[in-house]
Amino acid sequence: MKLLRYGEPGHEKPGLLDADGAIRDLDGLVDDIAGEALTADGLARLRTLDPAMLPKADGAPRLGAAVGRVGKFICVGLNYADHAAESGMPVPEQPILFMKATSAIAGPNDRLALPRGSEKSDWEVELGVVIGDVARDVPVERALEHVAGYLVVNDLSERAFQLEHGGQWVKGKSCDGFGPIGPWLVTRDEVPDPQDLALRLWVNGHPYQDGSTRTMVFGVAQLVSYISRYMSLHPGDIISTGTPPGVGLGLNPPTYLKPGDVMELEIEGLGRQRQEVIAHG
Repeated sequence: MKLLRYGEPGHEKPGLLDADGAIRDLDGLVDDIAGEALTADGLARLRTLDPAMLPKADGAPRLGAAVGRVGKFICVGLNYADHAAESGMPVPEQPILFMKATSAIAGPNDRLALPRGSEKSDWEVELGVVIGDVARDVPVERALEHVAGYLVVNDLSERAFQLEHGGQWVKGKSCDGFGPIGPWLVTRDEVPDPQDLALRLWVNGHPYQDGSTRTMVFGVAQLVSYISRYMSLHPGDIISTGTPPGVGLGLNPPTYLKPGDVMELEIEGLGRQRQEVIAHG
């Protein structure tokens, strides 16, 4: 299944994408693409529905963030060896974890307003893992059983805030709009191998990132298991698993986003995002 949320910001309705690419309304059947709806039992109930019997959404509505009421937005740093190299940092021996504020979450095609004073805002296409059933200290062998599905994340980063303003990375990762997710959540049964997905990103039509989850340092199952050792993971929590090389920071000279730029990014089988960059309001 491909689950999504659509409508104006703050008023999104739950839906699913049918085989013809039409949005079907789930309003009244689930309260949101969140919580109980993402558990194994919740997804099993949704699979019993016939999409053809559900009402179609009118027109071409805005797509909201594919998951609602996200409790934790956990990111993994330097999880591709070639990205660590372009960042001038060593490949980590254990996963580097940091949090991204949930207030950064945005729709996949929403415009991105650069934060005040930003001169080094950067792009990062990443595989997002959405938790289904609660995970507490789960073994690697059973970790994927706790995954509801996968989605595209743009882990936007303001590099000056991240690296030059002291402290941890969270300040550079959490600006409003710096976490577009979607366009939809693809359930785990439709992704046979999360370690064999192509990731790509373009800015103004120029290809900057072209990688594969095959080259992750720590795979999805390892990450779910590892993180669940330190904190419980709950339905709707998101793990953003790191980015391949090609970010603006790693270019010579470094290249950053400016008003008028257009980012497009996709992950094989998970859909595509598009964000127009605008100046701080």
